Amino acid sequence: MKLSLSVRVGESFENKEKSSLSIDQLIDMAKRHGYEALCMRASQVGVHSSGERITEVAAKIRAAGFAVSMITGDFAVPRNDEHGPGLLRNIESYLDLAEAFGATLIRVCMKTEEDIEWARRASDTAAERRIRLAHQSHTSSIFETVDGSLRVLEAVGRQNFGLIYEPANWMIAGEDYGPAAIRRLAPHIFNVYVQNHAVRPEGKATQATWKLGNVAIDHIGLWQGGGVDSPAVFRALKEIGYDGYVTVHQAFQGVMSEEDAVRKSAEFLRRQF
Repeated sequence: MKLSLSVRVGESFENKEKSSLSIDQLIDMAKRHGYEALCMRASQVGVHSSGERITEVAAKIRAAGFAVSMITGDFAVPRNDEHGPGLLRNIESYLDLAEAFGATLIRVCMKTEEDIEWARRASDTAAERRIRLAHQSHTSSIFETVDGSLRVLEAVGRQNFGLIYEPANWMIAGEDYGPAAIRRLAPHIFNVYVQNHAVRPEGKATQATWKLGNVAIDHIGLWQGGGVDSPAVFRALKEIGYDGYVTVHQAFQGVMSEEDAVRKSAEFLRRQF
């Protein structure tokens, strides 16, 4: 497994459009703590960015010796709102962005059954450029449950369309996210996101779900107990032979020091690998 750092670490949980860290700061931080790749999001560069900005940032990442594990090309996809599936209807600009970064994976968003056919079409277009598409196991989407995710993956039915396995969202939705789910979804896991939350009635934040309504949570570090059973998750990922990227995907702004969180996350994950 390979260690990737999402630029989300500089975003707040509520606002995904702005970052407290520059790309230079993120690159330096990732280098100090032994990451191998960056996961890019629109808070740094997206399809809205100028060609000059895209070229500049891509050059900095390459010069630092990093790969780009995945791109999330706009704000609607991570907001997971009704505009999120729009990229499936206009995939070309996202493919261009991925190619500029040398990335072969793009995160997508699906909200309704209608999006399945668009996912097929977008996957076919992406396949012509040897790029894959993946949907995160995310609340308030048609990937909110394990059964629902498997059904949609099979309905899309494209080899270059898969899953970003992220256990915390399934935990919040009351799903069994652990070894049994990982074994069922093994052929479809293209990427792994990790973040951690504790589900508590007095939690300071809330996460909306279709299954359980608004769920109260607290944001905690990967290395802290009371959230995702990470050792069980990583044992199962090893069992299925997963050797792709594991991306620290947590927003730490306003929760704890980004530097400490990035360092502690890397140390914790290396022990799991």
